[in-house]
Amino acid sequence: MSEVETVEAVVSLTENAATEIKSMRANQPEHSGKALRIYIEQGGCSGRQYGMTFDEQRDGDRVAEFFGERVLVDAVSADYLRGTQVDFVDALTGGGFKISNPNARQSCGCGKSFEA
Repeated sequence: MSEVETVEAVVSLTENAATEIKSMRANQPEHSGKALRIYIEQGGCSGRQYGMTFDEQRDGDRVAEFFGERVLVDAVSADYLRGTQVDFVDALTGGGFKISNPNARQSCGCGKSFEA
């Protein structure tokens, strides 16, 4: 008998975000079969910035699925992203992916970088 480990998702996607990711993948066939990787890197006006790319799963990744879309987060980024929600807003001004990170002490005006 095998055990199944249940791990809480590090990052969650809204339905709007999942729909936009599906649309992006449909327009870029080279990303077929890949999951969305969300990560943290040095940079931005607040010290760390968010990154998103289509990628293959790697050892140690935290994996979750929302509305049919898989999300990958590496172990280092997971510490900074735990509890984060990714949404997509379709608007003429201020539209795009919106990241709500409860671990960010301070975020810049652009919403793309933060201070932990």
